[in-house]
Amino acid sequence: MRKKLTRHGNSLALVIEKPILDLLGADAETAFDITTDGQVLILAPMQTEERRKAFSSALERVNITYAKALKRLAE
Repeated sequence: MRKKLTRHGNSLALVIEKPILDLLGADAETAFDITTDGQVLILAPMQTEERRKAFSSALERVNITYAKALKRLAE
């Protein structure tokens, strides 16, 4: 997807569509961490304790469900 910046007062803004926000589990209240290496902009939702717990829970379910397949892939 290609995007252009939008003028917002004296600044420029990047509009993020709802389907992408939904994918990230983000909304208007979500804080984002913005980093760069000088050429690439990296925008990621801040990791709250709730998001960490949800991720850990999902990861545990995947590891249990696909343990045999993951072990074969590691070999």
